[in-house]
Amino acid sequence: MPTLILVRHGRSTANTSGVLAGRTPGVSLDERGAEQAAALPARLAALHLSVAVSSPLERCRQTLQPLLDSRPGLPLHIEDRVSECDYGDWSGRKLAELADDPLMSVVQQHPSAAAFPGGESMRAMQARAVEAVRDWNVRVEAAHGADAAYVMCSHGDIIKALVADALGMHLDLFQRLHADPCSVTAIRYTRLRPFLLRLGDTGDLASLAPREQSVGADATPSEGSDASADATVGGGAGAP
Repeated sequence: MPTLILVRHGRSTANTSGVLAGRTPGVSLDERGAEQAAALPARLAALHLSVAVSSPLERCRQTLQPLLDSRPGLPLHIEDRVSECDYGDWSGRKLAELADDPLMSVVQQHPSAAAFPGGESMRAMQARAVEAVRDWNVRVEAAHGADAAYVMCSHGDIIKALVADALGMHLDLFQRLHADPCSVTAIRYTRLRPFLLRLGDTGDLASLAPREQSVGADATPSEGSDASADATVGGGAGAP
């Protein structure tokens, strides 16, 4: 079966403003995100990609555009099932404000029971994304062979949910995973099991260094603080 190259969209204006974008219209790549997208063709240059698949949201389509420009024959397909989680009433709100919502502890510690008011459950989010990937695996293999590779641009929580499925992890453990903006995660699917080949690869080890404490209401918790043990819903902004 094919190898799936998962790309999280580049850094967005919502990431840098500390907002949970969800499916809110008008969220695009910021300047850093555009730079990340521009570097993507070189990072994937060694791979023969049969198909490109994208979430319908603008930030994902923007992330793939330089890759598509560099490979004029690469077909693009929009896949609604790998769109961002529908966060419902949480969409467009500040993450710092949501941290005190009682639902946040469920999202962090028992996500399989988390359902967003006015939106969807995290369980449903994972189910639709896994179904989409399994369908695309069949389509790509039928058209291009079992050794084919294809790229899919999606969102942090979607990618983490797909990795959890590939690893046989319960969804309640998926907050232990992380994917920075424009990171590459690769999963090779076989008849008997998937193999995780890369997870959140940006090629930038500087992003592993501890960050200085920011100042202000939306400051990111410093390493070692209690709050830093929480995963950033939606995936976070990555390295500065």
